[in-house]
Amino acid sequence: MIKKILWVDDEIELLRSHVILLTQKGYEVDTVTNGEDAISAVTEKQFDLIFLDEMMAGMGGLETLQKIKEINANIPVVMVTKSEEESLMNDAIGSKISDYLIKPVVPSQILMVCKKFLEGKKISGEYVAKDYLQDFNQISHKLLDQPDYNEWVDLYLKLVNWDLELDTHPEVDLRQTLTEQKKECNKEFGKFVESNYKKWINSVGSSETPMLTTQVIEKYVIPHIKKSEGPVFFFVLDCLRVDQWNVMENHLRDLFHISRDYYYAILPTATPYARNSLFSGLFPLEIEQKYPSLWSSGKDDERSMNKYEKDLLLLLLQRRGVKLNNELKYLKIIDPDVGRSFDQNIHSHKNTHFMAVVVNFLDMIAHGRSDSELLKEIAPDESAFRSLTESWFRHSSLLSTLKSISNMKNAKVIVTTDHGSIRSLRGAKVLGDREASSNLRFKFGRNLKVDDKHAIYVKNPEEFKLPKRGITTSYIFAKEDYYFVYPTDYHKYLSHYKDTFQHGGVSLEENILPVITMESKE
Repeated sequence: MIKKILWVDDEIELLRSHVILLTQKGYEVDTVTNGEDAISAVTEKQFDLIFLDEMMAGMGGLETLQKIKEINANIPVVMVTKSEEESLMNDAIGSKISDYLIKPVVPSQILMVCKKFLEGKKISGEYVAKDYLQDFNQISHKLLDQPDYNEWVDLYLKLVNWDLELDTHPEVDLRQTLTEQKKECNKEFGKFVESNYKKWINSVGSSETPMLTTQVIEKYVIPHIKKSEGPVFFFVLDCLRVDQWNVMENHLRDLFHISRDYYYAILPTATPYARNSLFSGLFPLEIEQKYPSLWSSGKDDERSMNKYEKDLLLLLLQRRGVKLNNELKYLKIIDPDVGRSFDQNIHSHKNTHFMAVVVNFLDMIAHGRSDSELLKEIAPDESAFRSLTESWFRHSSLLSTLKSISNMKNAKVIVTTDHGSIRSLRGAKVLGDREASSNLRFKFGRNLKVDDKHAIYVKNPEEFKLPKRGITTSYIFAKEDYYFVYPTDYHKYLSHYKDTFQHGGVSLEENILPVITMESKE
């Protein structure tokens, strides 16, 4: 489709060579010599780009611009001016120009602007496709070289970055290719974790072991508490993935100095296990042995097993010899009213030495999508799920709270999560006793049976530093994007849970997690 340009200038004849050049390049160019004619032209015809002279007899450029925007607010307008005064530039930008050029303009400038606004998506899309196909080959070759834990982080970040890049270039038809590559990477990542996890949990802190859940507070939080000159806030966003953080971070860069690191979540990647380990600095079995009164043997749900997070955190600080200037503050935000109240009173914490805050909204969005046809319609795929996350964050009390913290002198904010989630698309049939747990990505119980291709089987829980829960109890962790379904009413539940975001198993999305350190710019 031919792109249509309107050029508005009272000396248009002096620009005839530029008009001819654009015509030769395949653009259709209309010209007028005053603001009134420009407004009539925009009213009668659709244009893709307007060049607008700033100094014209009669109606000036800024007034013309304002009236054009009233007719069509979305059309890009490039102001062409002889003036280099900053005040004029500010006036033009404030009036929503898309760009400006200083006279005398040269052909290359004009052509560059046209390509930017009229062909930018197409050109950048072509380069995106070229660059991804190059990375596709590099990632595929890397999988053959048996990546170590650092290289797996790099591979995952590449995949996340391409996910976000394709979000901005929906015209590039590579989404299915990327999805298949992610699936292949998760297949190999499951094998990698299965082969190395026992070694990791028995050699924590060695150079051959990635940073694990149990080390996060000691490495990233306690040093700030010890040398703090201002408040230290530790936010745990339940069920946060790297891609979700990336879209959230865009709203924080002007507020904080931000640095990022990554760690590996323990198994199972589920709240009752991972968050307790995060706050205690211990593996689940160690919590049960060391603090039996703080470890419930009841159902694996947050209410029964995550009641003592503050207690576990205090015990960790005591073991590490950390002394606080005032009482440890702990808050769990599980509904909007609590979040708004915290936001309204955040300045009362400017002298708090250390505060831990658990935010459950992302987990609620993930589970809510599983139960709501409306949310599935709003977020039918991962790209839309990221968009839903960004929309929530942009309007959330959490962002408002972080903005307030950014104004506190010497404030430090550490943000992380206990686990991520994966979009579960394939069912795996599992057998087990009636008492076996109901989780979709991990299970424990007696006589559990599942295809080895779909899950990691743990016969002896103590080897994985997990509570035994009985002499014959075993655990299974789903790999890739599988979810467990019992034979009873198999097809009913297979359909019901397909395409839901779940956690508890082994995948890049669940296991490789961000740790963000933010320092206020005040």
